[in-house]
Amino acid sequence: MPELSTPTSGPAAGDRLRITEIFHSLQGEADTVGWPTVFVRLTGCPLRCHYCDTEYAFHGGEWMDLGAILTEVGQYGARHVTVTGGEPLAQKACRPLLTRLCDAGYRVSLETSGALDIDRIDPRVIKVVDLKTPGSGEVERNRYCVLEHMSPDDQIKFVLCDRADYDWAREKLTEYDIPAICQVLFSPVWGRLAPRDLADWILADRLPVRFQVQLHKLLWGDVPGR
Repeated sequence: MPELSTPTSGPAAGDRLRITEIFHSLQGEADTVGWPTVFVRLTGCPLRCHYCDTEYAFHGGEWMDLGAILTEVGQYGARHVTVTGGEPLAQKACRPLLTRLCDAGYRVSLETSGALDIDRIDPRVIKVVDLKTPGSGEVERNRYCVLEHMSPDDQIKFVLCDRADYDWAREKLTEYDIPAICQVLFSPVWGRLAPRDLADWILADRLPVRFQVQLHKLLWGDVPGR
């Protein structure tokens, strides 16, 4: 699926995004886990990962201009903002939104797949890039050139379904020397891979990665918008 088109008429037509939801919760993943965070979830995604837990964001949503998004984000009084999806970079106005949020003084992170280019993103944004494993069903969509645009503060995430995914991810760490580029996160698919098994594998292989579970699911289960 190509980038979502934006309205072609009306005020500030080029600065609008289709938004599924904006909500306040605790960050459940990445290096800011546990921090109160405002999530801006954009609508639409060109991928169809087998384990996706946000299929409700594939369609629908409401068009909002950047000013309205900033106003709603500001109502929660949080320092951290995460722009997510779906796949947020599928919408052209995502990059201007990221810059506006940074200009407003927020600590901004972007959750994106490894299937879209991440160039031209404001350097103040923390990029959390999900490289797709074989178990996702979308491994062929990975663009490993994204690694050229990662900084030490950014994060590569591997969401693992099983031991085969783990072995594949371990090979990619070596092949691309990813730990020398940025932080690396290993996360088990909720309900499919036992967290303790993954933790044991990481320790046995002495991998330079951060183990993580989805804190929000431990607290609230699969409730959307949490």
